[in-house]
Amino acid sequence: MATVILVRHGRTTANASGTLAGRLPGVKLDEKGAEQAAKTGERLAVVPLASVVTSPLERCRQTARAILTHQTASPEQVSEKGLSECDYGEWQGRLLKDLAKEPLWKVVQSQPSAAVFPGGESLQGMQARAVAAVRRLDARIEAEHGPGAVWVAVSHGDIIKSLLADALGMHLDLFQRLNVDPASVSIIRYTASRPFVLATNTHDGDLSWLVPPKKGRARKRTASPTGDAAVGGGAGPS
Repeated sequence: MATVILVRHGRTTANASGTLAGRLPGVKLDEKGAEQAAKTGERLAVVPLASVVTSPLERCRQTARAILTHQTASPEQVSEKGLSECDYGEWQGRLLKDLAKEPLWKVVQSQPSAAVFPGGESLQGMQARAVAAVRRLDARIEAEHGPGAVWVAVSHGDIIKSLLADALGMHLDLFQRLNVDPASVSIIRYTASRPFVLATNTHDGDLSWLVPPKKGRARKRTASPTGDAAVGGGAGPS
C-alpha cells in the first residue's frame, strides 16, 4: 500500500488580499507562504519520497521545490493537470467579499454538488478528475516503487478537501466541513478494501512513522490483517 501526502501550497499574495486566484497566471507565494513551504519541506525531510507530483500552477511548483530541497535523494518530479486548481471561470480574480454577495455563493457553501461556476467547471467535475488522478498516480507509484512507497501531491485547498471527502466517504455537499490551510499536510493510504485517512490539515509533528520499511520487511501498523481496520483502534505504527 502506497501512501500519499497531500500538501496545499503556501500562502500567496492572492490569499493575503482575499482574492480568488483560480488559475490566473503570476500568482506566487508571498514571504509568509515561502516560510510555510520551507517548514513543510523540513518536516518531510525525514521521509524518503518516491515522487513529488504537483499542480502545474506556479504557487504549487514553488512549494514542491521547497519540499525537494530538503530531500537527500532525488525523487521523481511530475506535473499533473488533474491536480490543478478548480476552474472558477468568471469568479477567478475577484474579491471573496464581493463573491459572497452572489447567489451562487450560498450554493457553494450549502450544496456544492450543485455548484457550477460561470464559464468554469462544476465542483463535482473538479472532485472527479482529482480523485481519478490521485488514484491513478498512487497505483502507478506503488507498482513501480513497492507497497511501502510514500509520495507527495502538492495541490490546492478545494482539491485536497474534495480528495479527503472522497476518502472519508463523505458526500461532496459536506466537504465544506473540512479545513485545509496553506502548506498543511494531510495523509491518505489507499488499500484494496478502503482508503485510510491518516491525518488532516496538520502543521507540526513527527512524520518518521511514514518511512517505508526496509526491503523484505512488511509495514507493521497493527495486529489486524493487511488492509483491515483495527477493531478498537490498534497499536498504531511501529
